[in-house]
Amino acid sequence: MVEGDHRGRELGFPTANLTPGEGKGCPEDGVYAGYVIRADGTRHASAISVGRRPTYYDDEGLLVVEAHLLDFDGDLYGERLIVHIDEFIRGQLRFDSVEELRQKIADDVVAVRASRFAADETPR
Repeated sequence: MVEGDHRGRELGFPTANLTPGEGKGCPEDGVYAGYVIRADGTRHASAISVGRRPTYYDDEGLLVVEAHLLDFDGDLYGERLIVHIDEFIRGQLRFDSVEELRQKIADDVVAVRASRFAADETPR
């Protein structure tokens, strides 16, 4: 896990930020339903963004995987996480305002909860 800009927390959707491992494949930029496995083995349904954060950075921004663990409130800093990406929700978008971004993330969380995946992957 890497330190992010803390924007997810400011938006009301804190994320665990990871950089894709060298030599590891990464799906196309977008938002996905999936899950995160923590070091203790617990699994959390997650809304996962893969991309360069186009609302804040240009096309040269750092490629980041950001996972918002649904119904999780805790500290993940320094913890090793495994992210499983399952279902494509939408492509990356650039928003004209932070409020538009916040609303779209809320919509994404609703879509993840409604996905076929999230119903089977409750925290364990």
